[in-house]
Amino acid sequence: MITTIYLIILLYFVLGALGFYFINRRKEKEVARKSWTKFITYFVIIHVLFFSIVLNSLAFKWLAVLIVSVGASELFKVFRQAKYYHKSYFVLSFLLFILFVFSFLLFSRLDKGLILYTFLILSIFDAFSQISGQLWGKTKIAPEISPNKTVGGTIGGAVFAILSAFVLKDLYNEPWYLILLFALGIVCFAFVGDLLASLYKRKFGIKDYSRLLPGHGGFLDRFDSLIAGGAWVILFVYGQTIL
Repeated sequence: MITTIYLIILLYFVLGALGFYFINRRKEKEVARKSWTKFITYFVIIHVLFFSIVLNSLAFKWLAVLIVSVGASELFKVFRQAKYYHKSYFVLSFLLFILFVFSFLLFSRLDKGLILYTFLILSIFDAFSQISGQLWGKTKIAPEISPNKTVGGTIGGAVFAILSAFVLKDLYNEPWYLILLFALGIVCFAFVGDLLASLYKRKFGIKDYSRLLPGHGGFLDRFDSLIAGGAWVILFVYGQTIL
């Protein structure tokens, strides 16, 4: 099963590479280089997360701690660079971040199969939103907050993610309507998490949280959707328990 899933991941990356080829072939060399750098970095990140989940669940727990710790430091760094302006906004944002972090850390302790299922849906949504957006995205959703986020990209990423949720349903043996709700929730929370992270940057007038990940705008820029998506899964799981 894990081998099959890994082959599916590789297939998606091949499709993604083809998409990036058609996107970048008419762009300037420097722009194309940055785009491929982002793609390659993403490839490495996906593999690190994937194997930390399937080979050693403890490794993923520690990665989760690393992600939220670096993310918190990036929030403080941006606030400090802004000379501590917008204090009330920072406090509100940090409290919301703590809420997401608490849920995400609980998520990291769930069953390995459920973590892997969530991770795959999130990764597919994130990757194909970017590819679909560059291929077909015309109408911007929130140009002042996240200029690269488009209706076409979001819909394309959501369709790929939800269809993949059914393709990978052996990891989550539930009725079709629960699979649909599960995947829709992940997509919605990931979208909102990404938008909130972008809003924070815009509020403090910066482009990137950090340059720790080549081609990406920092840990929060890369993992905001994973943190938010993991929070949704905790809500979903605990909600089912209560009901």
